[in-house]
Amino acid sequence: MHVHGAASASPTRGGGIAARVPDTRALYRDFTHFHDGVVAAVDPFGVTAPILHAQLAWLLHPQALAERLVRLSSDLVQLQWHTLRRGAGLPSPDPVQPHADDPRFADPVWTELANWDLVKEWYLAFTHHLQDMLFETPGLSGKERRRAAFWWRKWLNAVAPTNCLWSNPIALRKLAESGGTSLWHGLHNMLDDLEAGKIRMTRADDFKVGENLATTPGAVVSRNRLLEIIHYAPTRPQVHAEPVVIVTPWINKFYILDLNPKKSLVRFLLDQGLDVFITSWKNPDASMSEVRFDDYLLEGIDAIVQFARQFTGAERVHAVGYCIGGTALAMYMAWANRRFGEEAMPVADWTLFTTLVDFRKPGDIEVFIDEDSVAHLCARMARDGYLDGAAMAASFRLLRSNSLIWHYVVHGWLYGEAPAPFDVLYWNMDTTRMPRAMHAWYLRALYLDNRLIEPDELTIAGEPLDLGCIHQPLYAVAAEDDHIAPWAQAFRTTHYVCGDKRFVLSSSGHILGIVNPPVTPPKRAYWAATVHRTDKPAEWRARTARQAGSWWNDWMAWLKPRCGELVPARPAAGGDHPALAPAPGTYVLEA
Repeated sequence: MHVHGAASASPTRGGGIAARVPDTRALYRDFTHFHDGVVAAVDPFGVTAPILHAQLAWLLHPQALAERLVRLSSDLVQLQWHTLRRGAGLPSPDPVQPHADDPRFADPVWTELANWDLVKEWYLAFTHHLQDMLFETPGLSGKERRRAAFWWRKWLNAVAPTNCLWSNPIALRKLAESGGTSLWHGLHNMLDDLEAGKIRMTRADDFKVGENLATTPGAVVSRNRLLEIIHYAPTRPQVHAEPVVIVTPWINKFYILDLNPKKSLVRFLLDQGLDVFITSWKNPDASMSEVRFDDYLLEGIDAIVQFARQFTGAERVHAVGYCIGGTALAMYMAWANRRFGEEAMPVADWTLFTTLVDFRKPGDIEVFIDEDSVAHLCARMARDGYLDGAAMAASFRLLRSNSLIWHYVVHGWLYGEAPAPFDVLYWNMDTTRMPRAMHAWYLRALYLDNRLIEPDELTIAGEPLDLGCIHQPLYAVAAEDDHIAPWAQAFRTTHYVCGDKRFVLSSSGHILGIVNPPVTPPKRAYWAATVHRTDKPAEWRARTARQAGSWWNDWMAWLKPRCGELVPARPAAGGDHPALAPAPGTYVLEA
């Protein structure tokens, strides 16, 4: 007993071996906890890790690094020779050219004056080489390379000579020509931006929803905790019997499809003799923290589909989904085919605008999507009850930092120019929030785990989802320069659903590729053709003819014959469905 007592007491006195040997498992747990805490606090979006990994990868591949440095040295010799010739006043063609989509150095001063030409050339030379090296990093996965290149590119964009007064010849010229007024105005613009908490792309008082935005006449005919249903007043004496139901994204607000009479897709549809219903989503607050995706499907999409059928007396509707609204519509189509069966399916056909169902390569946004960043966002949402729309808008702007951030810094702060009125940019700044439960599920189930493309992997509102159950005809539109829903990835939607499919590729990006009214002469172009499940994006595009103009007319040729016979136009509200408010409603006005 005495020996046992001494042995058991020795660790307490610090004299035993066990007391002197550290508990490695406990140390590992403590270190992991410390590391995770530091990452969450300092670098939740993994900015530094991919860059450090790229640097280590190059050090571990000395032969590849040596070959790359030889190429760099060769280019630097050309650049030094160019520098000597320009310094001596001799002509010399620029050895490094800006990318075709880079307007920062478009002013002739960057080429005509030797000193500014050399500033531009040395910046571009190192920028292009660093970017190429990151994309060619040996030993890293493609995703890690893209992440490293993305974050390094953000830093290179930030330190561009165009972003500083003393290294921007246009800003210096304006300063001299205005006698200092441009700098004074720029200071006021900067202070206004700081007060607003964001770099403004347009002025908030240039637009007002319901007055010079979202002006198409109509009425809110139904409302629940998530949704106002807007039914628009007809512009033709007769309309097609079966209505069009538009499911808009709950990221930002519905009036992107009703900006003004010339740009309004809603008004265009009305003028085509179609009867239009649209979703206007509630801007959630902390009280809606527990709202789930199931609720958006049942109280949102199914609610407007069933209401439109009841209001018009039509057995079926023609559904349209935009962006995340399109992803939700794809899930609804799979859900409804299971819930109602193909014969009783309430949707006759469906149209998708810039929509993903396969999130394997979701574009530049993937730099924000990994376990650490999603965990950080979920913790933030758990604290607030929602994801603030301003944070999401800032992330999307960062994807195109030159055009959506530094352009406005340069023109506003350095040139002293007031932001120009632009309805699309005003809409872009009119942000919305995301409920915690719904958005956390969406990020994990779709972006992280990509479960929607796996049959029966997701169960929503009591039904397992299988995109292969969807047999209704599909008209899918993607945008050539879309960085939110890359067109080649949007094309993959056609691989998972059955039925007839027509795919359209529009020029321009995520917004202007859709907000694309017919004009003369045409501003944009598109490719449109039938697509089969075995088609690959590049092959489909190669065999499809480019057409000048807007795809809207092509869509009408596809859609209108499916919408039934012409019947007397229905008023926006009345009878059993009185107007609860005039369009654009009340939810869209909530900040």
